[in-house]
Amino acid sequence: MPIEGSSEAQDQQIIRELSLPIYQARGWMKLLGVMMVLQGIITALTVVGLIICWLPIWLGVLLFKAAGTIEGAQLSGNRAMMVESLNKIKTYFLINGVLMLVMIGFAAISLLITGAGILTLFDRL
Repeated sequence: MPIEGSSEAQDQQIIRELSLPIYQARGWMKLLGVMMVLQGIITALTVVGLIICWLPIWLGVLLFKAAGTIEGAQLSGNRAMMVESLNKIKTYFLINGVLMLVMIGFAAISLLITGAGILTLFDRL
């Protein structure tokens, strides 16, 4: 017959093992989070930057909070904290992925416009 407390202790040990790689990277996550917030603040100093400055600030806060909650998960073996941290990391990558797709779209459009402009110049010659 299993001991009641051993299941909870085993769950905490599993959470600690699974959260270890992210826990070991928490310093880098915090550094990157702070740098992204600073980038957002600097971006806000420009007129166009006022429109998009919230994105790097939001991403930086997500990373910083994810680092903090994974630290709590590692130290306490708390499953909810680990899930919260992983959700924040998921949101960080989701936003970065969408931004990358938007940037690729803008690059493709600008290439088409530039190509059309060059062709127009050649037609005038």
